[in-house]
Amino acid sequence: MLRKLIILLVVLVLAAAVAVGGTVWWVRSAMSTPHEHAKAKDYITIEKGTAPAAVIGRLVSEGVLASGTPVMLYLRTVGDASKIKAGDYTFKSPITPLEVLAELEKGEERTTRLVIPEGFTIYDIAKRVAEFANKNQTPRSGTVDRGDTGSPLIYTDKDVLALMDASVIRDIDPEAKTLEGYMYPSTYDIPPGTQPQAIIKTMVDQFRKVWKPEWTERARAIGRTPHQIVTIASLIETETGVPAERPIVASVIYNRLSKSIPLGIDQTNVYIAKMEGRWDGTINRSDLEVDSPYNTRKRAGLPPGPISSVSAASIEAALNPAQTDYIYYVRNVQLNDGSHWFYASAAEFERGKAEYQRWLEEERRKLRENDANNSNSNQ
Repeated sequence: MLRKLIILLVVLVLAAAVAVGGTVWWVRSAMSTPHEHAKAKDYITIEKGTAPAAVIGRLVSEGVLASGTPVMLYLRTVGDASKIKAGDYTFKSPITPLEVLAELEKGEERTTRLVIPEGFTIYDIAKRVAEFANKNQTPRSGTVDRGDTGSPLIYTDKDVLALMDASVIRDIDPEAKTLEGYMYPSTYDIPPGTQPQAIIKTMVDQFRKVWKPEWTERARAIGRTPHQIVTIASLIETETGVPAERPIVASVIYNRLSKSIPLGIDQTNVYIAKMEGRWDGTINRSDLEVDSPYNTRKRAGLPPGPISSVSAASIEAALNPAQTDYIYYVRNVQLNDGSHWFYASAAEFERGKAEYQRWLEEERRKLRENDANNSNSNQ
């Protein structure tokens, strides 16, 4: 009797071992088997606080996983369900359950790129941020309570401008009246549904990361405030895109300031037109004659504040101008690469200016001919 009992126990143990081994083999096989699905191009959002079983169930219902049973068995034995994170996910196809779990541990967040170029003004930024926010709303964050409609909140440029509170940068620049110059130009990856105020904060935070404490000390050492440095940097930013020229352009600005010569930077007139909401893409004679403290053709000294966003390179140039006697520059029409000729004397400048004006007239003639040819071809 005892012998039979021992044999039965051995059989049961072996059967259990075979069953466990078979289950382990099945789970391992299932977890490593690629599965094709039709959601490879879609985002699947896993909300914060979603239980692991609910996450797996969601992926089964979406077709990303063929079955949730082996995945749950895996998580309860050798896996770690606590590593599953909320996020916006895309899953390639085909994909194995092990690869799915690896993705779920990353906590991916869907983002859309927002590009703010160097030299953008707050008016340019407001327009781009408004367009971005309107395009990338989500049902959760992009709707507002308007009675019973729940209609999407549509932002205007003025809405975004109103959110640009200069007080957030006063520790660096106590003189700041706006955030002009303090929203850093860069490429940002923004999650969908992010509101304009949060986008503005992201850009200001990036400026803070770029601004070095020693820059404040350097500004003081050369007799300037951070406000003046950012203002000068914005003038440099709008005048040249050639990195090697920035310290030279800075030297022209400083030389003119020291001699009380108006800076004569036309981009300040463009800025006035944007402030007044009448910029049409062309500098008109009336823009050059306008009575404004920003008009550097009419008034000597710096404008009241920055006229654009600024890069670190332009700030560095404003803090460390080249040592030159230049007080003029004209576009280099021979290279036509955005670079300039620089001059110390009015006579040299006038010769360079004359060559530039001849080149400009020739370019205009070519444009007129091209427009005429296109007009004839369309008739």
